Amino acid sequence: MKKSLLAIVCAVALTACKKNETTTNEMSTDSLEMNMPADTAMIQDSMAVSGDTTQSGTLNDQDRTFAMEAAKSGMMEVMHGQLAATNGNNAKVKSFGEMMVRDHTKANDELKSLATAAGLTLPTTPDASQQRMHDDMKAKTGADFDRAFAEMMVSDHQKAVDLFKKQASQGSDAALKQFAEKTLPTLEQHLTQSKELREAVK
Repeated sequence: MKKSLLAIVCAVALTACKKNETTTNEMSTDSLEMNMPADTAMIQDSMAVSGDTTQSGTLNDQDRTFAMEAAKSGMMEVMHGQLAATNGNNAKVKSFGEMMVRDHTKANDELKSLATAAGLTLPTTPDASQQRMHDDMKAKTGADFDRAFAEMMVSDHQKAVDLFKKQASQGSDAALKQFAEKTLPTLEQHLTQSKELREAVK
């Protein structure tokens, strides 16, 4: 009788223990199931925020204006430089024209890469006013061409120096600002040389 009673007590105790263990396991599982989606959601939110901060911002008005004007100016320097290299009467004019093609082609290519990275499409052909200026230059010959070219180079480079100085001091886009700072000394040198050329072909 005692043995029978002891066996019943043991069976009840084992059943109670097993039930408690199951409840603990279920609670643990429930706890994990509740925490996992929350953690995952936090990670996804964090990734979404991080993704937004790495996207390149749009250029402001100053940066956009600079890039567009610099592209137009650089394109014209190459076109006029090619004209001077073939139509120039003075050897210095021809040499200056070749330098325009070389230096401005390099700067134009770099600017195009920066603009493309920022999502900005630059002009690839002259506007109506620029085309008229180019056509006027093409119509000139001999000493007239040399004088007109030299005068244009002084005017164009003065404007370019002012444009690049403004971007170097007021630009917001780091890459365009650095480009302006790096290119400015070359433009200032071109301005000095163009003034010398103007004196040489008077």
